[in-house]
Amino acid sequence: MFARLREDIACIFERDPAARNVFEVLTVYPGLHAVILHRVSHRLWGWGLKWLARVLAGFSRWMTGIEIHPGATLGRRFFIDHGMGVVIGETAVIGDDCTIYHGVTLGGTSWNKGKRHPTLGNDVVVGAGAKVLGPITVGNGARIGSNAVVVKNVPKATTVVGIPGRIVKREEPDPKQAKRKAIAAKMGFDAYGTTSDMPDPVAHAINCMLDHIHAMDGRMEDMCKAIKSLGTEFNDLPLPEMRSCEIRSGDEDDLAGERLDSGDAEGVQKPSAANESQGNNS
Repeated sequence: MFARLREDIACIFERDPAARNVFEVLTVYPGLHAVILHRVSHRLWGWGLKWLARVLAGFSRWMTGIEIHPGATLGRRFFIDHGMGVVIGETAVIGDDCTIYHGVTLGGTSWNKGKRHPTLGNDVVVGAGAKVLGPITVGNGARIGSNAVVVKNVPKATTVVGIPGRIVKREEPDPKQAKRKAIAAKMGFDAYGTTSDMPDPVAHAINCMLDHIHAMDGRMEDMCKAIKSLGTEFNDLPLPEMRSCEIRSGDEDDLAGERLDSGDAEGVQKPSAANESQGNNS
């Protein structure tokens, strides 16, 4: 028992730079208090003293703001940072060296008895406010981003973000990447959405657009070569450069509208009083 307690204290020093000394950790860290009380209530639950186990779990929730069902299984060196609002369901299983933050829910999606809560592998981190729901498995070394809602299995060593949760990881090198960068440079804008370290839906959409544009560009070049081979002459027009002034954000459009109203925009003169009177007479 004391060996497990020493492990719990040591893991807090490893993962929380705010921890200063052992006495402070033992007295003011609610996550540690909740884990210690859960071990006792879990033992009572296993002995069949379920009512007493639930009473102790309720007392732990009242003291720490962390609700852990006595039936949940916790691994070694489990750290709950801050802890307020954490809910861990009855059939949840948490591996070794896991860390979860405040507001996390390991909940169920069914009223049926049996396995209905998630299983976390080893070395899993669940960010603040995240919801991991249902009898799913989160692989070893996975990371759940803050406020994510995860309802499907998560492979090991991946990161999940968003609502609903989607996997974000560094993809394998894409042979199309060089072509995407080339066509993006030709069009005159920064290919910020084509990098492999930004695998989000916007980047994927831009990648698809660049692939399509590259294919169209190749076809146009082949057509031009075929037309020239027939003896037809025409001027090759260079691809126009997309300058930043051609794409305005909403704020810039609003600002331009204000300038037009005030007559301060470039090339626009506010009508004089004489012109206004002539227009009214006409």
